Amino acid sequence: MGFWSNLFRRMDRAPEVKALGPLDIALDALLGGRTKSGQSVTWEKALQVSTVLSCVKVIAEGIAQVPLKLFRESPDGRTRLPARDHPVYEVLHLRANAWQTSFEWREMSAIHASLCGNAFSYLNRFRGDVSEIVPFTPQNVLVVKDSGVIKRYDVTIDGEVRKFAPADILHIRGVSWDSYSGLDTVRLAREAIGLALATEETHAQFHQNGAKPSGLLSVEGQLTKEQYDQLYAWLAKSIGSQNAGVPLVMDRSAKWVAQAMSGVDAQHVETRLHQVREICSFFRVMPLMVGYTDKASTYASAEQMFLAHVVHTLAPWYERIEQRLNVQVLTEEDRRDGLYAKFIEEGLLRGAMKDTADYLVKLTTNGILTRNEARAKLDENPLGGLDEPLTPVNLTGKSTQEAEGGSAHGDS
Repeated sequence: MGFWSNLFRRMDRAPEVKALGPLDIALDALLGGRTKSGQSVTWEKALQVSTVLSCVKVIAEGIAQVPLKLFRESPDGRTRLPARDHPVYEVLHLRANAWQTSFEWREMSAIHASLCGNAFSYLNRFRGDVSEIVPFTPQNVLVVKDSGVIKRYDVTIDGEVRKFAPADILHIRGVSWDSYSGLDTVRLAREAIGLALATEETHAQFHQNGAKPSGLLSVEGQLTKEQYDQLYAWLAKSIGSQNAGVPLVMDRSAKWVAQAMSGVDAQHVETRLHQVREICSFFRVMPLMVGYTDKASTYASAEQMFLAHVVHTLAPWYERIEQRLNVQVLTEEDRRDGLYAKFIEEGLLRGAMKDTADYLVKLTTNGILTRNEARAKLDENPLGGLDEPLTPVNLTGKSTQEAEGGSAHGDS
């Protein structure tokens, strides 16, 4: 009775509630909402589709794996240094709460936001500063608005509904239609996901039932039940990987006809591959990032696809999260003091030593970074005499030897 009373209470309040989460999808399926393929798509079933899980993971891990730091910009805008003295620095960079690191909290929030369109976390403050960020699962949060503004967040905790002011909830939205909640990707993509589930189920039943034999053995005349059983037992013993290459000896003008993949079978496989591309487009993830490549892919094109993933998939999420943190986690006084949160995208090069080396060489030789600043990015200690930026020779108007203090014709 409690379930149905909660269900109808939720339906009665539907005009006020604007957040769409996994529970909405489950209720939609329960009340008759099905895809054209006959599948009911919930967030749990969606994650059973390898492409959906891969898309969600590649977004979540891309957001979680890069460092998130708090910086302080000088009033003149010339220097930007990590604000390690601020209590929020450790919360964003290392420890979000008592049981989650910053990586774990960001990964979880990114899964919620990319899958359901909304990620909710409670901002626990101590003496005005955020001391921890505690995540909520989207299906336990209702966004209540009144007169065009968010009035409160109703969060179900241990069976009880608690009401939170908007300032206490960090609400990371995906692409939004009404500005109050993000669009639910699973709901929008449920036809594509449902077709992927249906084709996978059909393929599984195909192999389970063995409806498509590997070949056909025909003999002249009619077999008795005893002869049929003997022939079947002989076939089972004679075929298989252990007998590969061993010729079959048959009598009674028996003929073996191998069964090849039909056009229908090939089209079924093509449909499954098409659903990979279709689902990736909903999450705006390059198919290459989920392990799917076509024959036209080369190493050069793959490199450009990885770059496109950073620019077009991850960068919008970085900006969306950074601005939300700056607005809600930092106070007005913090922002006036030049504080801001920033993802360090260079963390994506971690482990790619050649790319990292080329990146740092270009920055140091062009005077953008000093050599000690480049060493710091590699977690190496500074060395003497490497604190001055280099000046490219073509900008000094001198030859290489003159730039180094010598003569263009050599020293005598």
